[in-house]
Amino acid sequence: MSAPARTILHVDLDAFYAAVEQRDDPALRGRPVLVGGSARRGVVASCSYEARVFGIHSAMPMAEALRRCRHAVVVKHRMERYVDASRGFFAILGDYSPEVEGLSLDEAFLDLTGSERLLGPPRGVAEVIKARVRQELALVASVGVAPIKLAAKIASDIDKPDGLRIVTPEDLLPFLHGLPVGRLWGVGEATRGVLATMGLSTIGDVARYPERALVGRLGPVTGRHLAALARGEDARGVEPEREAVTIGHRETFEDDIDDPGELTVTLLGQADRVASRLRDAELRARAVILTIKYDDFREITRRTTLDAPTSDGAVLARVAIELLGKVPIEPREGGRVRLCGLTATGLEPRQAPRQLQFDEAARAKGERLGDTLDRVAAKFGRGLIKRAVHLPDEDGD
Repeated sequence: MSAPARTILHVDLDAFYAAVEQRDDPALRGRPVLVGGSARRGVVASCSYEARVFGIHSAMPMAEALRRCRHAVVVKHRMERYVDASRGFFAILGDYSPEVEGLSLDEAFLDLTGSERLLGPPRGVAEVIKARVRQELALVASVGVAPIKLAAKIASDIDKPDGLRIVTPEDLLPFLHGLPVGRLWGVGEATRGVLATMGLSTIGDVARYPERALVGRLGPVTGRHLAALARGEDARGVEPEREAVTIGHRETFEDDIDDPGELTVTLLGQADRVASRLRDAELRARAVILTIKYDDFREITRRTTLDAPTSDGAVLARVAIELLGKVPIEPREGGRVRLCGLTATGLEPRQAPRQLQFDEAARAKGERLGDTLDRVAAKFGRGLIKRAVHLPDEDGD
C-alpha cells in the first residue's frame, strides 16, 4: 500500500526587497525600482515588477539595468528592514505548520500533510496566508501547493506576481511534463545544452527517455536524479529551518580603494552591522573572517578565532582591523581593493554558558552597550547614532 500523498506549500514574497522599499516609501510605488549597489560597480539585488518589463532581473549589472531603463530609481538595500519583514513573514507561516523550511528571507516550504481536518483544504490555507501577508506586512506572496517540493516551488513561480497554483497528485505529471527542462533542479546552462543535443527540451522528454541512456551521458548521479524528478519522484521532505552558520556584511566600492584608513572606517561600520544582527538573532560569534577582493578580482580571506564568543561590535572591529593589517594593499593595479567584507562565524546561542575571563566585566559592558544601541535603534531608527568617523565633515563630504 503506497504512502498517502504529501501536501507541500511553497510561499514566496514577490520582488521582496523592492516591495519593502515601495511599501515604506509611497513615492516609489508604481515606479521601476532597483535595489542594489552603485550604478557603475553594483548589481541588482531586487527589482520591482515595473522594472522587470524592461527585461531587468536580479544579479544583472546595475549599469546594464540603467541602460535598459534610464528613469529607474536606484535604492541602496536596507537589510535591517528586510530582516524585520522576514520575521513577520515566518511568524505567519509558523501559525500553520511546525514544519517550515526557510530557503531565504522571503521564501519557505511548509508541510501541511494530514492537517486538513484542523486547518481545512490546502487552497484555503494558501489564501489565508496570502491575505495575512497583505494585511499584516503590506506585501504580496505567491503560493504553490503540490505533493512534492519541486512542483510546489515551480507552482509558486509560474503565476507571479500574486499567484496561487494548486497541483493535485493526479495533475502532477501533466503539470511537469509540459515544462522546459530548465525547470528541473540541477539543470543549469551546461546540462541544458547536453540535453538539447539529445533532443530533450521538456521535462516530459526526459521522463520518456531511457534512464540508462541519461546515465550514460550525464553520469549516474545527475542522470538518475533528473530521471526521478521527471517521473514526479522527489522524496525530500520539508526540513525545519536550520540555524544560521554565518552572519556577515560585504560592500563593493564605487571606486577601488588603496588606503587602509578608508578600509578601517568601512570595517567599523560593517562590524556594527554584523554585531547588531548577532544580537537580533540572540547569538555570539567565536571567529571572524575578513574578505578582500582586489581590482583584478583576486579574492582572499583571513580568519581568526576569538578568545571568547561575542556580539560586541567593538571586539569584531578590532579583530577585523588586525586582520586587515596582514593584507597587502597597494596603489598599483592588482593591489587596490574593490570589495571588503566581514563575517562572524562559529555561532552559538547567546545564553550558552561560557568560561569567564579576567576581563569579563569589560566584555559584558561592551555587549550591554550594544543592547542599549539596539533599543535606541528600535525606537528611533538605526541612523540616529553613528560613529564619529561615519559623520560628514563640516564641508558635508
